Amino acid sequence: MEWLEVIDRIDAGESRVTEFKSNFERDAVGRAICAFANSEGGVIILGVNDSGTIIGVTEDPASLHERVTSFLQTGCSVPVRATYGKHETSDGWVHWIEVPRLRGLEPLRHKGRFWIRRERSSVEPSPSELQEMFNVFGFYLTESQVILSAGVEAIDSGLFQAFLRSRRIDIESVPQLSIETDLLNHRVVERVRGAIHPTLYGLMVFGYSPQEFAHTTNLFIQCIAYSGNERAANEYSISAATGTIDRQVASAMTWFRSLGKREVYRKLYRHDVMPAPEGVIREALVNAVIHRDYSITGSKVMFELFDNHITITSPGCLPNHMTVEQVKAGGGPRSRNEAMANAMLVKGLMEQRGRGWPSMRFQMKEFNGTEPQLTNDKLNRFVRVSFCLDDLAS
Repeated sequence: MEWLEVIDRIDAGESRVTEFKSNFERDAVGRAICAFANSEGGVIILGVNDSGTIIGVTEDPASLHERVTSFLQTGCSVPVRATYGKHETSDGWVHWIEVPRLRGLEPLRHKGRFWIRRERSSVEPSPSELQEMFNVFGFYLTESQVILSAGVEAIDSGLFQAFLRSRRIDIESVPQLSIETDLLNHRVVERVRGAIHPTLYGLMVFGYSPQEFAHTTNLFIQCIAYSGNERAANEYSISAATGTIDRQVASAMTWFRSLGKREVYRKLYRHDVMPAPEGVIREALVNAVIHRDYSITGSKVMFELFDNHITITSPGCLPNHMTVEQVKAGGGPRSRNEAMANAMLVKGLMEQRGRGWPSMRFQMKEFNGTEPQLTNDKLNRFVRVSFCLDDLAS
């Protein structure tokens, strides 16, 4: 970019593709660089105030050039290939950084956070904007996807070795493979450009804290109890069931039990019962975390308790083109996330594959004579299982 083009930008004012800065402040410039790279590209002009007046940068030009160059190499998640320029005016030096739109495996981050351009501001994306950004970059999370923002230290090796023992794999005799080799062989981690990173499967099954990374923040079960029959009612209990997928299920079940039993009357007798059988809820939660579409990173599994029904909602559609009718008939099981499903089977949280729906249907019939309902959203946004509680008082 030439100086005359920079003058035109200054005259036009700040916009979606132009930002003014009085001087080089690392965090502010870092946010702007990420926002431009993750959006349409843009130019950061240093030595101009917010009103578009040239005030000049007082720092030695050679020193500032060196600082900008260093920051472009190390200040963001990957080196940024930007064009740098400077020009001396009667009011002082003006510098500019022209940032192209990033083409890569994933969006750019500054200090571990994503930024996008929204009108004249650099802001953190909303969940829907974040999902759209991932889609644009072609970053679709599957269980085999490598999470580049996490390292091998994110994996609990003790938890992984306990898993191997439960599969009766000998990890005691000598000689033994290194733990790193075992992790690689079982696709818990992968080597990318010489560094080892966990896969989504590895992180969600064996991770210390799976939700602490940008791509996995919302991969948990949100538990909400309402004092009414719709979401507009007051929420009287909220909990986030986080951790590995088996711990999410266990935490959600603990929350469910904490809500206590309900007092109901059948004929002339009072009974204290749980809102629904624990086996039914556990089965639905396991299915929700196993079969959810992990490419929908801005959504959570929702576990919602209302006065007259319970719903468990999983992002995405039914896996592998299964229909509602096939699920209800107990058709041949198909899993979107096969490694996760097998892990849950080994951990004892899944029984014989394909029996989930028939089992839930039988238990609800025995409990209160109702049928669970299964909804596959027409736009493939979610799958929802609903359990009716109305007949408890009869």
